[in-house]
Amino acid sequence: MVIVPTMNKQQHPQDYSFKISDCLLGFQTLFIAIGATVMVPLLTGMDPSVALFTAGIGTLIFQLMTKGQIPVFLGSSFAFVPATIYGIQTWGLPSTLFGLAACGLVYHFMSILTLTKGQEFVNRMFPPLITGPIIMNIGLVLAPVAINMAMGKTGNGEIELFNQNTALLVATISLVATIVTRLFGKGRLKLIPILVGITFGYIASLWLNIVDLSKVDAAPWFQIPHFTTPSVNWHAVLLMIPIAAVSAIEHIGDIMAIGGITRRNYLRYPGIHRSLMGDGFASIAASSIGGPPSITYAEVTAGVAITKTYNPGIMTWASLFAISLAFVGKVGLFLQSIPTPVMGGILILLFGAITVTGLHLLTQSQEDLMSPRNMTIVGIVLIIPVGGLTLGNGNFAISGIGLGGLVGLLLNIILPESKESKAAIT
Repeated sequence: MVIVPTMNKQQHPQDYSFKISDCLLGFQTLFIAIGATVMVPLLTGMDPSVALFTAGIGTLIFQLMTKGQIPVFLGSSFAFVPATIYGIQTWGLPSTLFGLAACGLVYHFMSILTLTKGQEFVNRMFPPLITGPIIMNIGLVLAPVAINMAMGKTGNGEIELFNQNTALLVATISLVATIVTRLFGKGRLKLIPILVGITFGYIASLWLNIVDLSKVDAAPWFQIPHFTTPSVNWHAVLLMIPIAAVSAIEHIGDIMAIGGITRRNYLRYPGIHRSLMGDGFASIAASSIGGPPSITYAEVTAGVAITKTYNPGIMTWASLFAISLAFVGKVGLFLQSIPTPVMGGILILLFGAITVTGLHLLTQSQEDLMSPRNMTIVGIVLIIPVGGLTLGNGNFAISGIGLGGLVGLLLNIILPESKESKAAIT
């Protein structure tokens, strides 16, 4: 039985509103996204300022393609990090960018496929038995990142940046401040609990002397990002396209996640084909000037769930701030100076919210989760990403949420449905 978020007549018109009063909410959104956005270029050797710029441009392109309906922010995709590192080492950055830009065409192909096959095709291929666990995995797979950061380590846990006890104290302060503001805040203060949590965590970090402002002092106020254009390399295209196909499946799960939070059926309006097309154009635009491919950010989706601020105009503000900060050296580095425990404490709450959203979608589907078929699909889709299964090698590998979703998609097609399930659908 396929359950999708409902949309009444009052909800159908565009609720996009670009208001000066929402600028603080937009800044809060950028705070949530900036860590991951600049981390990808730092890992791959790209320019973080270019990544900020392309994240802003990409989100604006996405909003244009989706009629300003979906409150998501597009940032740097981690899915392409290993392949990007290999590509840069083997062919150089311009050739790798050509392969990354071609990934946008995969999104366009998926867009055309969903448009021609229709809404029912998407519902049939991605029922709650698959999308629910995929959304849950977004939170569960990223949970170790939040915990590592809260403990004063890098997101992958490989490097200890701060003393663990000090880090946990800072993470606790930022988390508690966020929760208290969300539950007991009044007026507009209740809409910015994450920004409040970051502020308290940063103040605590300054008091504990774990903030490094030396790079901020040395940075210029104005800077031009190091834009780079692609050069043709078909080997890079062959390397990147399979990863893009799996990433497109994750994109559909992300759109269903935000739809479950806002109670909107974005698959139907503005349509998943527009969403995929927007992400494709955003990725092409980013890779054409030296940035990593774009992807909808789970952290921001979780932030929407926590604050219940559904106006897509807030994402426009976040985009404008990202574009502006790409040219302001000191401010950009100041945001990057936020210690990892500050964001780690808040990410515990955000990733938990995403997991609960997927669980809610799954339980509301009214499927019998104890039936052998359903238990098999849900269990495998959950365990593959959480367990860290990887197919391929270090240079080309498919893993995580996309791999789990791909396996679930195949199982949903192959495994026969019970007579009771068929009767429920019809």
